[in-house]
Amino acid sequence: MDLDVFVATHQGEWARLDALAGRYRLSGEEADELVTLYQRATGHLAKVQATAPDPALIGQLTGLVSRARSAVTGARTNAWQDVARYYTVSFPAALYRSRRWWVPIAVISLIGTVLIAWWVGTHPEVRNSLIAPDALREMTRPGGKYEAYYSDRPASSFAAQVWTNNAWVAVQCLLYGIALVPVIVVLWGNVFNLGLGIGLMASAGRLDIFLGLLIPHGLLELTAVFVSGGLGLRLGWTIIDPGPRTRGVALAEQGRAIIGMAIGLATVLAVSGILEAFVTPSGLPTWARISIGALAEVAFLLYALVLGRKAAAGGEVGDLAEADRADLQPVAA
Repeated sequence: MDLDVFVATHQGEWARLDALAGRYRLSGEEADELVTLYQRATGHLAKVQATAPDPALIGQLTGLVSRARSAVTGARTNAWQDVARYYTVSFPAALYRSRRWWVPIAVISLIGTVLIAWWVGTHPEVRNSLIAPDALREMTRPGGKYEAYYSDRPASSFAAQVWTNNAWVAVQCLLYGIALVPVIVVLWGNVFNLGLGIGLMASAGRLDIFLGLLIPHGLLELTAVFVSGGLGLRLGWTIIDPGPRTRGVALAEQGRAIIGMAIGLATVLAVSGILEAFVTPSGLPTWARISIGALAEVAFLLYALVLGRKAAAGGEVGDLAEADRADLQPVAA
């Protein structure tokens, strides 16, 4: 066998096989092509070993066949690769794909917060019906409960407490989503409490102080809660409208995506808790604390809407990898 002619004849096939083996997602035609080229390459390797055992070519083909076999059989990546892929591809793609749920919820919630704050802040009779005047003065005075809340405990333990509380709110939104109404109740409670605090501090002429304490961590924290609420409502709506899939398949897919997103949201809330414990009560100027919070929020939105859009455009849906999903019978459209 003329080795040079053999290599020149099949070099194109080997290059194509190497390219296909390096891709994460393949179309049906590409997958078929991968299998065909892999089978040919194994034959080429056997032929070279039997008739022209050139060490360099055997090494090249052995490596190629090994990579192709991993692609064909679905070899698993290591745990660190899975973690990196989750935070750079799966989670941002899921955030982007669910934006039509959590962005409207964020807008509606913020409008509701402003209305409640205005109602409480401009109507003394409303404030008096909600809280006694003496208690109101104690809460809103300099060094009162609203301000002391952020600095009366060690920062590390406070961060853990904040993360636990916020994570529980997010979990409630995710778990209660299948029933729809409880998610709305949780979101309403969050909006009401926020609007109440803003309105009470505004009535005492200390709105700037309150916002200076709230914004550094609150932007990111509230966004995570809005995302959780949107995902919960999306899960509940899947029962009503599963689309072309069966209801069981639709719920399974959406449920898996939500479980995956819960990990990412817990990370976001951990960052928010760190900001609330270490930045909000710090001695930094108000503009610096607000700037840090705003930068964290902008970074998250870019992560969700820019990186997420890129990942979604590549076909990522935020579900389990195909190799980890159960095989299902086709469903008519």
